[in-house]
Amino acid sequence: MQQAVQNTASPLERNITVSVPIAQIEAEIATRLKKLARTVRMQGFRPGHVPLKMVERQFGFQVRQEVVSDTVQKTFADAVKDQNFRVAGFPRFQPKPVAEGANDVEYTATFEVYPEVVMGEISSRKVTRPVTKVEDRNVEATLETLRRQRAKFERVERAAVDGDLVNIDFEGLIAGQPFEGNKAENFTVVLGEKRMLPDFEAAIVGMKAGERKTFPLTFPQDYAEAVKGKTADFTVTVNQVAEPKLPALDAEFARSLGVADGDVERLKREVRENMEKEAVKRARASVKEQVISALHDAAGFEVPKSLLDGEIERMQHAALEDLKQRGMTVQDKALPAELFAERAARRIKVGLLVADLVKKNDLGPKPEQVRKVIEEHAESYEEPEQLVRWYYADPSRLAEVEALVMEDNVVEWAMGKMKVEDQPTDFDELMGTKKG
Repeated sequence: MQQAVQNTASPLERNITVSVPIAQIEAEIATRLKKLARTVRMQGFRPGHVPLKMVERQFGFQVRQEVVSDTVQKTFADAVKDQNFRVAGFPRFQPKPVAEGANDVEYTATFEVYPEVVMGEISSRKVTRPVTKVEDRNVEATLETLRRQRAKFERVERAAVDGDLVNIDFEGLIAGQPFEGNKAENFTVVLGEKRMLPDFEAAIVGMKAGERKTFPLTFPQDYAEAVKGKTADFTVTVNQVAEPKLPALDAEFARSLGVADGDVERLKREVRENMEKEAVKRARASVKEQVISALHDAAGFEVPKSLLDGEIERMQHAALEDLKQRGMTVQDKALPAELFAERAARRIKVGLLVADLVKKNDLGPKPEQVRKVIEEHAESYEEPEQLVRWYYADPSRLAEVEALVMEDNVVEWAMGKMKVEDQPTDFDELMGTKKG
C-alpha cells in the first residue's frame, strides 16, 4: 500500500491518496469465493461440490463489492494511523479511474482532523462566586408559596383581584376574523400567575361575575408566527370569581408535606435545609457557567465542520421531538440550521477543550466522586439506595454522571488559575425569584 497526503484550503481538511495492488484485491476475492464454495447450496449439487465458476457467476459481484469496501476501510485506517491523524466525522472516498495495464487501484479520501486544542491565558479572568444566606423571611415566603399551591378556592361576589381564580368565556378577532386558539368557554385562570398575556389578565382584574368587556390586545413579537405583532379585539365574559383559602400552617399541613409527626418547627427546618441545598446548587451552577464561558472564550481553535453539522442535526431532532411532546404538529417541518449553529459550535468547542484539559491534567472522574454525586442526588428520594443501584446497573447512566464529575473537575482546576471573588447575594436574586 502506498499513500500520499495533499493539503487543502481548510486548515482541518486532509486528502490522502492510497494505492492498493490489484493482485492483492483479486487474491482476496479468490480466497473468499473458495471459502464460500465450501458452504454454498445450489440446486443439483451437494454442499461443498458446487463448481467454483458457478459460485463466481452468482456471487462474484457481491464478493467483489465486499472486498473492495473492506480493503478501502482497512487501508484508510492504516494510512491515517501512519500519519497520526485523528479523524473527525466520516471520510468521503473517491475512486480514481484505473488505466489499462495498471498494477494498482487508487482512491482519494477527504476528511477532517481534530484540531490542536489551544487555550489562551485565563489567569486574568475573574469569577464571581455568589454567597447567600437563607433568612427567616425566605423560609416564610417559601411556606407561603407551598400554602398557595394547596389553596382551595371559594366563590365570591366581589370584583376579581390578583390571586383569584376566574372562570371566563372569551373570543378574539383580528380585523374581524378568527384565528387559531381565539376562543374558549369555561376557561379558568388564576390572575397573577402569568399563564396568560399580562395585558389579558390585567383587563380581567376588577370584573365581577356576569360582567362583559371588550378590549384590544397586541400580541408581542415573540408570540406565535400567525399573530405576533397584530392587535386583536377580545370580548371576555366573567362567569365566576373565586378567592383562595390557604390551609393553616399547622400539624395537618406539616403532615401533608411529609412530616410524619406534624411538627411545624421540624417542617420549617426541613424547608430551610432544602433551600440551603438548592442555594448551593445554584451558586455552583453560576460559577460553572462563568468558568466554562471563560474557557470557551480563551479557546483558540476551529471546530471541524463535520462535527458541527452532526451536532446541529442532533439539536434539530431534539427540538422537533420537544415540539411533538408539547402537542405541536411538526410533520415535514425542518428547523433552520442557523438557529442552532452558534450553540452547536460552542458545545463542540467546550467538549473538545474539556477532554483535552482532562487528559493533560489528570482530571478524570474518580469512583468516589461519582458515588458522592449519585448519593447526593438520591437523598431527595424515598428509597435512595434503589436510585443508587439504578445508576450502577447501566454503564450509560453511570457515564452521564462521570461526564458531569469530569466537568466539575475542570471547573475546579480552572478556578485555581483564575481570580475568584465572593459576592454576597440575596437568596431571591440567586434563585431568580426577586420581584421588581
